[in-house]
Amino acid sequence: MNTYSVVPKSSDSVRIGVGAGFAGDRLQPAELLANHGNLDALVFECLAERTIALAQQNKANGRSQGFDQKLIERLRGTLPGLLAGGGLAVTNGGAANPVGAALAVAAATRDLTKRPIAVAAVTGDDVLAELDIDASVVLETGESLAKYRDRIVSANAYLGASGVIEAAATGADVIITGRTSDAALFSGALSAKLGWSIEDRANQATGILVGHLLECAGQLTGGYFADGVNKNVPKLWDLGFPMADVSASGNVTLHKLLGSGGLLNRQTVLEQLLYEVENPHRYITPDLTVDFANVAITDHGSDSVAVSGATFVSVPATLKVSVGIRDGYAATGSIVYGGSRSMERATIAANIVRDRWVAVYGRPSEDVDCHFVGINSTFPWATEIPDSAPEVMLKFSLRTFEERVAIEFCREIEALYTNGPAGGGGANASYTETIGILSTLIPRDAVEQKVQVFK
Repeated sequence: MNTYSVVPKSSDSVRIGVGAGFAGDRLQPAELLANHGNLDALVFECLAERTIALAQQNKANGRSQGFDQKLIERLRGTLPGLLAGGGLAVTNGGAANPVGAALAVAAATRDLTKRPIAVAAVTGDDVLAELDIDASVVLETGESLAKYRDRIVSANAYLGASGVIEAAATGADVIITGRTSDAALFSGALSAKLGWSIEDRANQATGILVGHLLECAGQLTGGYFADGVNKNVPKLWDLGFPMADVSASGNVTLHKLLGSGGLLNRQTVLEQLLYEVENPHRYITPDLTVDFANVAITDHGSDSVAVSGATFVSVPATLKVSVGIRDGYAATGSIVYGGSRSMERATIAANIVRDRWVAVYGRPSEDVDCHFVGINSTFPWATEIPDSAPEVMLKFSLRTFEERVAIEFCREIEALYTNGPAGGGGANASYTETIGILSTLIPRDAVEQKVQVFK
């Protein structure tokens, strides 16, 4: 049985940990941090760009309540240990329904402590009503957003830290937001615990640096770093999530639980520092544009790393908005061929589906995307296809705006079982309605954050 312990925390610092780096993240590492980490705050970052648009769509269709379905389970496993030490939980797991999430969490956690748990919801990110569609430009293409008017499902602005700070000031134990930026969840919690003003540019830049490094959880402690050859990470099966000790003056030391798996060193920190950063001199967040180019990373050994040097550049006049649009249907399927002449039989199957798509359905063969898993599925431009392989999985995919077409495509893949070639197994096919994401901007003063508290 593993034994976990924590590095002592200095009296002048706040310790903040990360309990999730995406909606599907593990539960155990967060519970270990909550119970053994001596934390002042624990952040669950659960939103990707498409996640909130899917949540908006599912909420509108009655398929879900619009918030992270693992949220209550995450909090029930971490709040007893976290609150026992006076810690604060912060998450953007509210997705499309922060108020509904807050009500559900308040009801589900009443039995965890001797006093009621105060749960705050931060709203204001849903800007579909405020967004001037005709005047908005799609950042990726330069087109008018009005071109997609009839397909728009959602529009959510990236909020900054002020809503989290305001919510913490109410005495909330749990703060649930929608599309607050990843880094702002951390900088907001640090500001609340350390007394930093949102106008304190130097410390806010430090908070954003901490948030950017912690936001992907196990990615910082070696999960996305390991390659098993040149970059070996111990005990990946027990990957520990990271923490940061941050002083009021902005000193930062990163570490993880002693005894947990993973690796935290200059290399893992540097890789995460550069993650999703287009221009290190101008890392744009809702609160500040920050310069990461001169960040210093000092490896103290034993999974302890100090970072410093993020600096303030400017305050953006606009906020980024993720716009979800209906993007038709994605149909996928596969079938496996094994044994002698596997590659040849998989090639015959691919040609059958393509030929029938033209001859029977009168549609272009280019609609049908076929890849041989293990041969060219991740390198579709590969031109050297081997003549043989011990087994081949043939993977099909198709995009369409017509549901009937997606259904027909799935039926064709399933029909390969008995309609040739020989020896196919494990055939499966399904389709789903998809959401696309476009980006645009909205004036900062058009967005207002609001806080509601529930017990």
